Amino acid sequence: MRQNALFQLATGLGTPSTARKEDIAVAASSAQAEERNDHFVVRNGVRCAGAHLIVDLYDAERLDDIDHIETTLRRAVDEAKATLLHIHLHHFEPNGGVSGVAVLAESHISIHTWPENGYAALDIFMCGDANPDACIPVLREAFTPKNIAVSELLRGQGA
Repeated sequence: MRQNALFQLATGLGTPSTARKEDIAVAASSAQAEERNDHFVVRNGVRCAGAHLIVDLYDAERLDDIDHIETTLRRAVDEAKATLLHIHLHHFEPNGGVSGVAVLAESHISIHTWPENGYAALDIFMCGDANPDACIPVLREAFTPKNIAVSELLRGQGA
């Protein structure tokens, strides 16, 4: 029941599946692994599972507006050419902060906001053909931060 309630927040996405077929496919033999597309990428000349952006927004606006945050996450996913699986957001009281995640076929975007401080912390991790860098202009436009800091980690190097 609780699981279905969470998914009702992500309108139009239906009932979640409990199947673990994707996990089983990952454990395929090494011969099969060579034949399948593992969604690893080459970024800055390095083969890796994907890019993980750590994003800090300072003196930002609309960080307590859960509908605006959901719309922004959806736009960021679209701009990154990623595949949205579901979104779950929680609105805290009394400060109005929001925490949540957009779960993607390519990984995730998470957000945690402190509107009383004008601060938001996001992480954007994507593999395959998705472009996490395309999320940054969406965040700038949506939250109009006075300052934005972006760090990049290349995940899964050497795997």
